[in-house]
Amino acid sequence: MRLIRFGDKGAERPGLWRDGRIVDLRAIFPDIPDIGESFFREGWLGKAATVDEPGREMKVRLGPPVDRPSKIICLGKNYAEHAKEGGFDAPEKPLLFCKAATALTGPFDPILMPRSCTQVDWEVELAVVIGREGKGISQDRAFDYVAGYTVMNDVSGRDAQFGDGQWFRGKSFDTFAPLGPALVTPDEIENAADLELEARVDGKVMQQGNTRDLIFDIPFLIEYISRDITLLPGDIISTGTPSGVGIFRDPPVLLSRGSRVACEVKGIGLIRNRCE
Repeated sequence: MRLIRFGDKGAERPGLWRDGRIVDLRAIFPDIPDIGESFFREGWLGKAATVDEPGREMKVRLGPPVDRPSKIICLGKNYAEHAKEGGFDAPEKPLLFCKAATALTGPFDPILMPRSCTQVDWEVELAVVIGREGKGISQDRAFDYVAGYTVMNDVSGRDAQFGDGQWFRGKSFDTFAPLGPALVTPDEIENAADLELEARVDGKVMQQGNTRDLIFDIPFLIEYISRDITLLPGDIISTGTPSGVGIFRDPPVLLSRGSRVACEVKGIGLIRNRCE
């Protein structure tokens, strides 16, 4: 099942993506909430799975497939080659940081270039969406808490990120978390530990990787994070990016107005965003 949110920004509706067609879930279930914490808590994931309508073609904007998560938890240096390209050692423990939920934007919406930062970079990532509240989750139960997977571009304002002494501001500018195009449920993914990632800028391949190269895999991350932090339904864990980002190239390659970024995780989907 591929869950989407479609419609104008701020007025998105929950739906299903079926081979280029959209099923409007609110037309079937008038009281269905948006895809967020209440959606998962109230069992709407299971109810949506019972829908067998084919949907219809619509020319409509797609929003991020999750609405207002309580937190977006990201991983730094979770691919050894990415750590190496930045001149860092691979971390001994997961390096966690957060992005503001207001950074979320749709899979094909523009990335807005910030006023207070000029070194804007891309990072293709596999994102995990939590479906159940949990704390102290063991690795062998971790996938029981996963609602699905999606693609995120962890857009990064490098001069703010490295200049502030902490990463929150440089990672959280508005539109710095394009997400989508759909929330893909685990039954559609053969093996989340073997998914290819790719990022292209203006048509040129800049990043290629595979989730089998994660230093800390999904079960480990869920156990590590939930040891002392409660995970809520709708929370996003973005698992890190492979090597090939722009800032560590010689010379650096950075995004500017008019740049077009495409981030893809095979089997999950493709997001495309133009910088404006």
